[in-house]
Amino acid sequence: MSSNPVAETVASLLPRAKAELAELVAFKSVADFTQFPKSESEAAASWIADALRAEGFVDVALLDTPDGTQSVYGYLPGPEGAKTVLLYAHYDVQPPLDEAGWTTPPFELTERDGRWYGRGAADCKGGVIMHLLALRALKANGGVPVNVKVIVEGSEEQGTGGLERYAEEHPELLAADTIVIGDAGNFRVGLPTVTTTLRGMTLVRVRMETLAGNLHSGSFGGAAPDALAALIRVLDSLRAEDGTTTVDGLDSTGTWDGLEYPEEQFRADAKVLDGVGLIGNGSVADRVWARPAVTVLGIDCPPVVGATPSVHSGARALISLRVPPGVDAAEATKLLEAHLTAHTPWGVRVTTEQIGQGQPFRADATSPAYQAMADAMAVAYPGETMQYAGEGGSIPLCNTLAGLYPQAEILLIGLSEPEAQIHALNESVSPRELEQLSVAEALFLRNYAAS
Repeated sequence: MSSNPVAETVASLLPRAKAELAELVAFKSVADFTQFPKSESEAAASWIADALRAEGFVDVALLDTPDGTQSVYGYLPGPEGAKTVLLYAHYDVQPPLDEAGWTTPPFELTERDGRWYGRGAADCKGGVIMHLLALRALKANGGVPVNVKVIVEGSEEQGTGGLERYAEEHPELLAADTIVIGDAGNFRVGLPTVTTTLRGMTLVRVRMETLAGNLHSGSFGGAAPDALAALIRVLDSLRAEDGTTTVDGLDSTGTWDGLEYPEEQFRADAKVLDGVGLIGNGSVADRVWARPAVTVLGIDCPPVVGATPSVHSGARALISLRVPPGVDAAEATKLLEAHLTAHTPWGVRVTTEQIGQGQPFRADATSPAYQAMADAMAVAYPGETMQYAGEGGSIPLCNTLAGLYPQAEILLIGLSEPEAQIHALNESVSPRELEQLSVAEALFLRNYAAS
């Protein structure tokens, strides 16, 4: 990185950033209070509120959102007449999954092989620290030249929509000229990237019921309808022979016309085992950024250990359906539920329940804010040009903000590059990425103020 005062300040603040990220990671802030205490999320929210106050933010508040979680808001006034920039991150995290599968404890930030490991280190507690670093660097080098609003969500990973509904009920709160969503990531470490599209998502729970109770498979198997077998058939109907998602009435032929994703790089990023093929057709970018994708997230059925010889009377599954820009998530939900019902065999009783939804998003990459970010990225990442990529994941708030503030420019950056393994075991963040993206964000705010 070329020497400049902002970069030098960020580099000097990195040890403090590591210590703060360790404190944040230690909170088990999974916004599913059947798994982790609500107090853990509340403590993380309070930590962030205190950090904002320490940086001179006013109007700092813990917002009680309709889904029972808290989001953290703060406002840092800039010079008179300055533009307003909203910085977003979220502090809730995915469950750690199998804690025994982590090399080091998931809620203990641990340095190993040049990376910092811990649940939320990249997604998205690292994003909170990135925003703080950028603002501190500007304050140490002439001041923050824009009005800054910060919003840190408490339930993004659950998709329960608390902050979206709160924003709709208080439309003036998050109004800004530009919005920087710190919950995306570079295409690879060291390649500066803004994400211009997001797939939307719907979550549907499906249940099959066939019998008043489980039956002995020797006495009744072969004639008694097995709910688990019916569920397996229905789930299999959601994919074609090559693995392409096949929900009746949903287009699966979209194409991507931006940055390509080489298959070998994808195999390495996804850690696909030798000899195992990829699913679907078309380019990898088509499949992960421009087309729908169904995933069975979980199935309720007896585990192998302790299973009895029974015909099952009931079974259920949780299904995620990602949809690309141009597809309405609510309509996709209806198509998915209709598909599940239509493909249920043997007259089995089937019920579906939607439990989460977020719309897809497409940014206007021709706006002045994108040029300001491109110039900032060129300094933070010497010799590299900012790239435009899609993201297969969902950030439901993006579409809410775009709808509330149609004139606002929205940029997505962040720390969730492929090596970060977000949502998986052994999530980590690259401290070099944290450093360079913090510099980029600081320089962006300066560039944007002057544009």
